[in-house]
Amino acid sequence: MSSIVTDRGVIHYETFGRGQPVILLHCWLGSWNYWLSTMEALSDGYKTYALDFWGFGESGKQGLQFRVSDYVEMVHQFMDQLGILRARVMGHSMGGTVSLAFGLAHPTRVQKIAIVGSPITGDGLALALKLAAKKPLAALAYNLPGLLPWGVRLASPFLTRDWRRWSEMFEQDLSKTTLESFHYSIASLRKTDLRPRLKEIRVPILGIYGHNDRIVNPNQGEILASGNPLAQVVYFERSGHFPMLDEEERFHRTLREFLDR
Repeated sequence: MSSIVTDRGVIHYETFGRGQPVILLHCWLGSWNYWLSTMEALSDGYKTYALDFWGFGESGKQGLQFRVSDYVEMVHQFMDQLGILRARVMGHSMGGTVSLAFGLAHPTRVQKIAIVGSPITGDGLALALKLAAKKPLAALAYNLPGLLPWGVRLASPFLTRDWRRWSEMFEQDLSKTTLESFHYSIASLRKTDLRPRLKEIRVPILGIYGHNDRIVNPNQGEILASGNPLAQVVYFERSGHFPMLDEEERFHRTLREFLDR
């Protein structure tokens, strides 16, 4: 386990492999371990850095009100402290939105961007996530004993094919998340709209979306493709919100081809 100290708290990260740097950013209510198999798949050509966002996993939680813009700054501070001048940046769901926003804020620091099931606009979020952006409802869901784990277990077969594995990961990650991180991050994501500036990104972009995604509307891929001429969008017909779990071999093959080009 590795970590660095920043002015907003500790950033926990894991690293694996050798080669050009790839920074991996997780989803809302997730952690670095969503990327474990991806880190192994890329290890023979890339050095991967999987981060825990502030407020999640093992990273610092004292800032409380972390938003998408804070996570953009977090990636910037991380790269500065580790001496990474440029990197390929990749994110799942909220992590992908942060990756695109980072590319807009710091265009000279990115070589390529890959996103997986990521909202370009907050309107693409499922109703449950939109409701979590309202603080009273977020507090109710978070504080009512057993409500979230029970709801997730019930819904998980509709969210991913490998639902047993995912629900265990989710419950573990949820236990490390504060109410403030739970609410403010999704509230910020709900207000996000990258459409007006998508065309400003001048590096190759890969978007991977699951055809059966019930957390982020797959039409966000169409918005990405129409908003930036350098964007390539691939739809996984047998996947939901977690193509890295649902179609692992195809996912890693598609990602590797993009990174290697």
